[in-house]
Amino acid sequence: MNESTDSTAQQTAAQQTAPAPTVPQLQRRLAEFAAARDWGQYHTPKNLSAALSVEAGELVEIFQWLTPEQSAAVMGDTESAGRVEDEVADVLAYLLQFCEVLGIDALAALEAKIERNEKRFPTPGNGHSME
Repeated sequence: MNESTDSTAQQTAAQQTAPAPTVPQLQRRLAEFAAARDWGQYHTPKNLSAALSVEAGELVEIFQWLTPEQSAAVMGDTESAGRVEDEVADVLAYLLQFCEVLGIDALAALEAKIERNEKRFPTPGNGHSME
C-alpha cells in the first residue's frame, strides 16, 4: 500500500468509527463556514428561505419526468444517487442555516409537528378521516 492509499484507508476507518455529528454541531460548522467567507450578511431569513426553495426545486428536477418505478430505483445508479445526495445536503444545509438565524430548534419543531399531526390525523379504524 502506498502512503496515499494508506492515508485514505485511515480516513475511511476513522469516519466509520466517529459518531455522527449532531444538528447543533452541523449548524455551528455551517455558521463558521459562512462567517469565514463573510456570507453572514446575506443569510437573512428571506434569502435563506429562497435558497432553500431553489435547492428543493433542484431535488424535484431530478425526479421530474421519471415514472414511479424509475424514481424508486434512482439510488441504484451511482451518478443519480450522487446528485440526489448533493441536493438533499443542500436542502438540509439551507434549512439548518435558516433555523440557526431564527433561533429555531429544528428537531423540537419537528417533534411538535409530529405530535400535532398524530392528533389531527388519528390512525384509521377509529371513525376519523384525513378531512
